[in-house]
Amino acid sequence: MTAALAAAFLTPASALDSAEQQFERLAAQVKAGHPPSPGETVEVDIDLAASSGFSVELAGEKAQVRYRMAFNQIAEGWSWRPLADPAVDDYYRYKFLPLQSVAVERGEYAHEDKIGVTQQMKVSWRYDYFLAFDNLYDFYPRVVDDDAGFVAELPAAAVGHLGLRARAHLIEPLISESTTFWKATYGKPTDFTLKKRYLVSVLDEIDFVDTDSGKVLCRIRPASNDCLKR
Repeated sequence: MTAALAAAFLTPASALDSAEQQFERLAAQVKAGHPPSPGETVEVDIDLAASSGFSVELAGEKAQVRYRMAFNQIAEGWSWRPLADPAVDDYYRYKFLPLQSVAVERGEYAHEDKIGVTQQMKVSWRYDYFLAFDNLYDFYPRVVDDDAGFVAELPAAAVGHLGLRARAHLIEPLISESTTFWKATYGKPTDFTLKKRYLVSVLDEIDFVDTDSGKVLCRIRPASNDCLKR
């Protein structure tokens, strides 16, 4: 079962505050000149519907849940290490977990992109939120394997109300943001602005959560994994 199919019946976990709320709180503190100290704990829900590497394989009363991380690399300048030796390290220092997307429509305006044709151009913004972390290989050895990631063996009955939650602690610079803009054209009459917003951290644990009860079904930490051979 792929991420798209799983999303049809997997419900999100519910941490106290959304990623958007946590980012905006941190951004306001930084702007005011009173940022939190590095080390502050954040707890965030992982957006399984936006996780292409997420899958569930059912076998009788058991389910193997896999969250692949091989391609979850942050391709931003602050993550890039051009001098890295690819035999022992990744070019991109930080990995990501998708947390939330927020779409905002900001009206429209008249514009002539094609000579003689005036169109109404929409203005759309989207904010994508991520947990950025630089210690993935504390959780499993660095290997060349597209299936590498977080794995749990769970009762099949848990799959219909399964969520993933991450706990991490912030490190400098605490948050980061990038902006990409696509200008409206005749063929695509929408000004589109994409903002990628990151909580910059060290990952402490991944929890597989029962979203009905809030119970942690199993937990993966750097030093221990109680999610296998259950």
